[in-house]
Amino acid sequence: QVRMVESGGGSVQTGGSLRLSCVASGYTFSTYYMGWFRAAPGKEREGVAVIDTDGRAVYSDSVKGRFTISRDNAKNTLYLQMNDLKPEDTAMYYCAAESWTTPETMLRRATGFPYWGQGTQVTVSS
Repeated sequence: QVRMVESGGGSVQTGGSLRLSCVASGYTFSTYYMGWFRAAPGKEREGVAVIDTDGRAVYSDSVKGRFTISRDNAKNTLYLQMNDLKPEDTAMYYCAAESWTTPETMLRRATGFPYWGQGTQVTVSS
């Protein structure tokens, strides 16, 4: 049974930092492309960052330079380090896994992947 469990969300002030984690089980984590996506109230889900099986990462323009995605295949864990947070970063953050794609395609699609976590809320106040 596939499980993906996010953690690390919370409430911070503008300029603060958070580190999200996504622990996966039930599939071969190291062979999957992994991504972080977010959904704000009233908005469509959007791609935040994607990392391929070799560790190459791509980011949305809105988070480039502030967020860093990484993975630890030995721990079956995906991370998202979020620095210099802004109120517009407020959203539910989800991790997702896809077996075959390109990082750019996965980031752009933001939907339709086989495995998803349940989400963790990030709230940034001004």
